[in-house]
Amino acid sequence: MLLTILAVLLLTAAGAGWWALDHYTGRIGRIPGALPTAAAPPGDGRTFLLVGLDAGEQGPTTGRRAEDSRWHYGEQRSDTVMLVRLPEGPGQVRVVSLPRDAWVPVPGHGRAKLNAAYSWGGAALLTDTVQRLTGLRVDHFLAVDHSGLTELVDAVGGIDLPGPDGTARHLDGEAALAHARQRQGLPGGDLDRIRHQQLILRELLAKLRAGAGGPLGLKGVLDAVTGSVSVDEAMSDAELRRLLWRGTRELSPADITYRAAPLKGTGTVAGQSVVHLDLPRLAVLARALREDRAVLPR
Repeated sequence: MLLTILAVLLLTAAGAGWWALDHYTGRIGRIPGALPTAAAPPGDGRTFLLVGLDAGEQGPTTGRRAEDSRWHYGEQRSDTVMLVRLPEGPGQVRVVSLPRDAWVPVPGHGRAKLNAAYSWGGAALLTDTVQRLTGLRVDHFLAVDHSGLTELVDAVGGIDLPGPDGTARHLDGEAALAHARQRQGLPGGDLDRIRHQQLILRELLAKLRAGAGGPLGLKGVLDAVTGSVSVDEAMSDAELRRLLWRGTRELSPADITYRAAPLKGTGTVAGQSVVHLDLPRLAVLARALREDRAVLPR
């Protein structure tokens, strides 16, 4: 959801209005069969599964310009996995990242790294895995692949991230993708990788809300979003418009909190480097998300 809200925030800042929102949400790609559960009843908050995909050499696989949007066994993995909780009423939007190397039960496959679930069964198996792991119902699924992230960052003219010496570094799309995927040389391992990904998302949102590029750049940004992002087929245009319109009126960067799933540590299983989740603390965190508590437990 956050990736599509990015463009809509700029829409409002530029005064483009409901017509453009209606026009562009209808062009966002849909993912069939992504949700193994029924839709949430009206009046509840919504939990979104936001996924960044590594599609290898397939070319674009998400968004309107996808060369082949179908899932193919073994050819794609989920590089980024984030749960996004949007409460029904006013309140904080919470983003919780799950490590791609988390060692978890994957239905029908035993235990494996979390990112293998998408490779083995696409959006439906990854959603099912996350639901069983956390006890949260996933109401909607959103995906963007590597080429989509690159295009989104370039569409806003790049982003600025703090460097190790305290000065800002300007990153274009390719540099932002490399930063999001970095695995070597990170003292905190997967936690540092998660911080990189969350910071990129935060800076994209801030850049768009500030009206990056101005009105003349609006069409390019919206084209980038619809060309890059896909959502589950259960999300109707009307629901997407209502959610995004609410976001343009109420959401600011200060209204979004970010954290990682609680960890027990790292280890090696069958020669693979893995991350072990703290499952009791994860259950407490998931319950707080479901109940839309203002402050998440550590």
